[in-house]
Amino acid sequence: MDLARYLYGIGLPGPRIEGPVETMGFKAFNLARMAAIGLPVPQAFVLGTPFCQTFGDDPAAFRPALRKLLESQIERLEAACGLEFGSGRKPLLVSVRSGAPVSMPGMMETLLDVGLTDATLRGLLRLTGNPRLVWDSYRRLIQQYAEVVHHTPPAPFREALALAMAETGARHPQELDFHALTRLARRNLEIFESASGSPFPQDPLTQLQQATEAVFDSWMSPRAIDYRRMRRIDARMGTAVTIQRMVFGNAGGTSGAGVGFSRDPASGENRLYLDFRFNSQGEDVVSGQHSAHDTERLAATLPHVRGRLASLAEILEREFGDVQEFEFTVQDGVLYLLQTRSAKRTPWAALRIAVEQVNADIWSPARALNALADVDLEGVEHRQISDPQGHALLGSAIPAGIGVAVGVIVFDPADACARAEAGQDCILVRDDTSTADLRGIAAASGILTARGGRTAHAAVVARQLGKACLVGCTALHIDAERRCATIGEHPLREGDTLTLDGTTGHIYAGAVPVITQRPDAWLAELAGWRREAATAG
Repeated sequence: MDLARYLYGIGLPGPRIEGPVETMGFKAFNLARMAAIGLPVPQAFVLGTPFCQTFGDDPAAFRPALRKLLESQIERLEAACGLEFGSGRKPLLVSVRSGAPVSMPGMMETLLDVGLTDATLRGLLRLTGNPRLVWDSYRRLIQQYAEVVHHTPPAPFREALALAMAETGARHPQELDFHALTRLARRNLEIFESASGSPFPQDPLTQLQQATEAVFDSWMSPRAIDYRRMRRIDARMGTAVTIQRMVFGNAGGTSGAGVGFSRDPASGENRLYLDFRFNSQGEDVVSGQHSAHDTERLAATLPHVRGRLASLAEILEREFGDVQEFEFTVQDGVLYLLQTRSAKRTPWAALRIAVEQVNADIWSPARALNALADVDLEGVEHRQISDPQGHALLGSAIPAGIGVAVGVIVFDPADACARAEAGQDCILVRDDTSTADLRGIAAASGILTARGGRTAHAAVVARQLGKACLVGCTALHIDAERRCATIGEHPLREGDTLTLDGTTGHIYAGAVPVITQRPDAWLAELAGWRREAATAG
């Protein structure tokens, strides 16, 4: 197979080289479309899906060729950026991202800040004059590399971060200064070597190759396999890999990362839906480990960025012909787009959006019916709290879906699966969720977390499955070993019943009565489209 024809460039010198989504991958294909209409997309090159297939057939045989290939392609990226990979003066850092031909949010791996070493961090300091950015990026890369490439458990790194925060009195990682981050990065290097059995690689090209291989390998990870089975996705297609110039959301007070939806993916309402976190990288928002609580402050601090996001949401929806979910980074007040895709939405939102798009003459009835082909229209409903009197209001959280969930508390995804198999509704209660919890999320009636935002990958998946999901309940504290929790002063044990209100974000003790609303008017419009189609046929 001539793999050279499956190499693609985005914003690189020479003729624009693009490919079909089947080989370029969904993420890169959309990046290329955004770049083509002049939207702010960092430069990148792409290894198409056939590389994943070739690597999977014989990894050892393909490794030498892969290294030479990456070396040649990184030179193209250097020429476009004016930076040098591995340089001690103007170092180029890259992200390494997966991208299957269909959207699989959070099911495969991403690595950021690849190319940062003991030598190149000095160059990054010269280039940016920002020591906090340098050491924050380094400690992040070491941990992410250990977890993704070497499959090291995250606990030792999280404990080191927690200790660094306790020693300095910081409430959030963004509050750590560069002295604390320097110590944390050095500690992470020690943890890396102890856990992996080898020092952290100081050759940037080795980092890039191993990161690329880890992304290929993640195509066959358990969570990716589970998701493909759930969504009936062909396992033979493989994933592309996008290697893109880094932009830094952790560069200071006018930087950050976020996720936006051009419409509300829970209700379908036509309004911009954003999560944003200052002085952070994108993984902080989508991982579910942190709350994205700076959305309102974004409008006050960077109003030009907030206004630009609103206009970009309209452009993206018009260009791609559907509601979009997009990831973005702001570096020193400058906005960059890193991804867009058709938004995962609740069944209720899918129905509302389809009806409104037809009524606005944007979609044809035939296209709307096709968009709803996989939606269980008979099961579309909106559950609402009827009367909460007599049930203690325990606390509140951020709604990441709609509807109401009633069930017994479980603290482990496996327990959620067991309860569901026994025919019992349950609420999965976690400190945070990740896409590794996919089976438990699918089995539970609702999800409640202490951390995370509405646009974290796990929340996106829960919303698509029609689950009531509440995130960022700061009053929730879990004791996993004793299988109990508290919300404020209210003690909870496994097996206690909770009610989650996905509209208000309220959490009630016991089973609160609910009422069910059906979208009869929207369903009547669909029935009319079907009659017209039958008549025309």
